[in-house]
Amino acid sequence: MNKNKLIAAYSDFMKHLHETMENTLHSFAEALEISKEKTSKTSDLTADELNKLSGYIKRDIEGAAHGLSDKEDKDSLSEWFKFDIELIENFTLDAFLSVADKTRLELDKLKQLAETHTYHSGDITVPGTFICDDCGKEIAFKTTSEIPECPACHATTFIRI
Repeated sequence: MNKNKLIAAYSDFMKHLHETMENTLHSFAEALEISKEKTSKTSDLTADELNKLSGYIKRDIEGAAHGLSDKEDKDSLSEWFKFDIELIENFTLDAFLSVADKTRLELDKLKQLAETHTYHSGDITVPGTFICDDCGKEIAFKTTSEIPECPACHATTFIRI
């Protein structure tokens, strides 16, 4: 696996992720998948390399999101990076900060929801919408139903939204 190829693709993937989250109302998980698909069309990465790259970006964005304060704050991001963010290329920084902040808000919302109740596959529930704890896939019930495994990733825990 060519590391330089992955490093270049990381930047392209981040640009796609930033554009996807700026222009639409996708969740971070959905935007990550869309960006992976766009990156696959503009690179010669294998499916395995794309999955690995997607994992790296997910890890980095979620890590930064946990490190950000309640407002887009370059000081808190500098603290997370442990160096002066002025050393980072401007677009990369803006894209990363924007995606990390939106992801922080998404994670905060999920955390608040998780503190109330967790639902499991096999549970019976009244109508409502649930988010998969693992991949963020939403499933909705219009009648009293049994909660299935996640149709996207087969996880078994959900949060009601």
